Amino acid sequence: MGRRNVRFPHRSNGDARRPSFSEMSDGPSDPGSPTRTGNQAKTDPPAVSDYEKKKATFITRTIWTFVMIAGFFSALLSGHIYLIAIVTAIQIVSFKEVIAIANVPSKDRNLRFTKSLNWYFLATTMYFLYGESVLYYFKHILLVDKVLLPFATHHRFLSFMLYVMGFVFFVATLQKGHYRFQFTQFAWTHMALYLIVVQAHFIMNNIFEGMIWFFLPASLVITNDIFAYVCGITFGRTQLIKLSPKKTVEGFIGAWVCTIIFGYFMTNILVRYKYFICPVTDLGSSILTGLECTPNPVFIPQTYTLPDWPLLPKTIDIAPMQFHILVFATFSSLIAPFGGFFASGLKRTFKIKDFGESIPGHGGITDRMDCQFIMGFFSFMYYHSFIALHKASVGDVIETAITGLTPEEQYEVVRGLGKYLYNQGIVSENILECLNGDLLRR
Repeated sequence: MGRRNVRFPHRSNGDARRPSFSEMSDGPSDPGSPTRTGNQAKTDPPAVSDYEKKKATFITRTIWTFVMIAGFFSALLSGHIYLIAIVTAIQIVSFKEVIAIANVPSKDRNLRFTKSLNWYFLATTMYFLYGESVLYYFKHILLVDKVLLPFATHHRFLSFMLYVMGFVFFVATLQKGHYRFQFTQFAWTHMALYLIVVQAHFIMNNIFEGMIWFFLPASLVITNDIFAYVCGITFGRTQLIKLSPKKTVEGFIGAWVCTIIFGYFMTNILVRYKYFICPVTDLGSSILTGLECTPNPVFIPQTYTLPDWPLLPKTIDIAPMQFHILVFATFSSLIAPFGGFFASGLKRTFKIKDFGESIPGHGGITDRMDCQFIMGFFSFMYYHSFIALHKASVGDVIETAITGLTPEEQYEVVRGLGKYLYNQGIVSENILECLNGDLLRR
């Protein structure tokens, strides 16, 4: 079986390219058009030098770098909901860019619903993942709403049925002679969903857990990328990996050291502000309104005794987070770059320079996020494994009461809590009398 059934829009028969303006002008001219001979000879415009091209590219890249930095910090300080919107947009655009790599022109094959199915599976996956996040962090709101309660309690089943509908529709639209192409598209779509949408979902969860778990990993990756370039051009000699010829071992190691130093000082700044360390309780919060919570012990400095060595103090006060940041900085320096190497290998496979042109001077969104996806995934897993405090939440208690108790038993729980709060002096006697009355609707 050959590869004649699959073509990619980025390449066609090796060196085929779109004809330039001068090449299009080499053919026979129209009767009234000027030709290269005679008094109306046409002169070619002066060629732009490589220096001018690089200069223009550098200026464009610099301008858009500052635009992205300004937009990022504006969203960071404006509130969690704006960062979630940015992550959502990144998911969608990155998915579109990756899918476009293997997008065979369906018009030539007269195949319907190819692109529609791609977007349907994206919407279904995002509905499931976003629903899981909202239920996990805001179940105390959803489970007490009469309209949202059925969607909350049956969310996973609804998501599964939506996916099954797309799967059945895909099988029903298979056409003889195009099986290879259609199954390739099906597999490619699911790979993109896992590598982009699923990993980006964990980045969004990091925002809910606290701004620091989003900002710090992202800044570590950016810092590592910058210092890998600086160290590489300064004293880099040994090639690191063939997929990225410009990456050097010296730059790789130097960036690791610089990223650890940056992470230590940046963490020391962020742990002082509750806006960064508190989990989100109000999506309308911003740097101006702030957040209030009992800080995780990992952010509270503790006293450690040092060995009795000359020139060393006997004790040192440091937050445990400073030890954890060593792991984060190491992962962002030694492991996360392989997300970029993976993307480089993918682009070489399809003979493209960038995933897209979403960001002028930088390429596509995926080109800038290739390391961030795996870093965000790692941050979520590490946080929940070694840092998160696992305790019952209001949403967990409400969910248990709604799904595990009868209405009469739920009423007894409310009365018992009311009596306890009255004994603690938290509620008044009038509220207790109301709770002890017959409030059940019969």
